[in-house]
Amino acid sequence: MGSKTISLDEEAYKRLRKEKNTNESFSDVVKRLTRPLKHKSLTDFAGVWHLSSHEQQTIKTVLKELGEQFDALFG
Repeated sequence: MGSKTISLDEEAYKRLRKEKNTNESFSDVVKRLTRPLKHKSLTDFAGVWHLSSHEQQTIKTVLKELGEQFDALFG
């Protein structure tokens, strides 16, 4: 397979390098990050959604309340 040379500014390069795993080439990173969504595994999304502590606490509170309501109904 042939290759192409592309130009990235410093910020783009740093972002791409940050996504790169130890045994991956930059071509592998680009392919992994741009493959169609239907081919991505659930683990590709781990850590993508960054929540503030307030958002985390709100979710925990809501889940706890839902669990209590479930127990009360189906206990």
